[in-house]
Amino acid sequence: MLYGNAKQLSIETKAVHGCKGCDPQTGAVSFPIYQSATFRHPGLNQTTGYDYSRLQNPTREELENTIASLENGRYGFAFSSGMAAVSTVLSLIMPGQHVIISDDLYGGTYRLFEEVYRRYGIEFTYTDTSRIGEVERSLKGTTAAIFIETPSNPMMKVTDIAATVALAKSRGLLTIVDNTFLTPYFQRPLELGADIVVHSGTKYLGGHNDTLAGFVLVNDDSLAERIKLIQKSEGAVLAPFDSWLILRGIKTLGVRLEKQEKNALAVAQWLRRHEKVERVYYAGLRDHEGYEISKRQASGFGAMISFSVRDTALVEQVLERVRVIIFAESLGGVESLITYPIVQTHSAIPADMRERLGVNHKLLRLSVGIENVNDIIDDLDQALR
Repeated sequence: MLYGNAKQLSIETKAVHGCKGCDPQTGAVSFPIYQSATFRHPGLNQTTGYDYSRLQNPTREELENTIASLENGRYGFAFSSGMAAVSTVLSLIMPGQHVIISDDLYGGTYRLFEEVYRRYGIEFTYTDTSRIGEVERSLKGTTAAIFIETPSNPMMKVTDIAATVALAKSRGLLTIVDNTFLTPYFQRPLELGADIVVHSGTKYLGGHNDTLAGFVLVNDDSLAERIKLIQKSEGAVLAPFDSWLILRGIKTLGVRLEKQEKNALAVAQWLRRHEKVERVYYAGLRDHEGYEISKRQASGFGAMISFSVRDTALVEQVLERVRVIIFAESLGGVESLITYPIVQTHSAIPADMRERLGVNHKLLRLSVGIENVNDIIDDLDQALR
């Protein structure tokens, strides 16, 4: 690493400069895209350190080391999507074992667990992980891991990571944290004792809605070896060009998130005053149930807001009328995006489970971008009018 002990640097600086700072061979400030599937051996039983890009590629390696540095972790692994990263983590669970999962979670994750991994004899229990007592009551003799989203998607529940880790360690379980919404810029679960951190790098880490990516971060040597084996064997690795795009996106992570969070707080405060809005879910509001926990375990609240309107008819009206805000799936990019979870991101969740959580026909989810906040608010105003 160019800068020695990276922990001595602020996260803003680490994000800008990455792991090596520049290409050590050429001095290129923008780390090169090594668009090569294979690498020449100097001789028999000799290697440059790179043999085949499914095993390792210099561009992907720089990205993996950069995200590990940002999380203050030892090992990073980059995948072709966030779901590929989550799938790799689930591959660590054995048939007959049990996993406790946040009941409020991304629908694609639920679909992966239920329609793919349950067939392999893995049992799942969905519970409110923001209430540690509920997690404890869900424990079984076969429980192997606790998987949490915090803040959760889309209801923005906040789980106490340290308390979950303490419970998990007392039972010899893994704690897995999806850190997509806050990124290591605002929250670093490994520092709180989590065993595994996953990200959809497609979102805030890339930041420009132009590529798919996923990450797994760990500190444990044994876990790292197992994940490395799965990564190279299954081959869902991130391509060199996509690795470069995420590296480029990470350079502006700090300034983007600071702007997005500032915008999100203003939008959330405006929404809760609107006569046609029933309820606003944003962890940065002082009366949010998880506000104090967020302050303890994170340095920011992020830029994801969900809100319910008073009349279901308003949903279609808003989605058709927004102009600055884009009606599209995904989140975390510089553009503000609005989605309708019940028919888009969370359609795979059973109806009774969605209804219990509040993911109903009145709920919209807003990913706040970096536009002028007055333009965002004006757009919502005319769409709700």
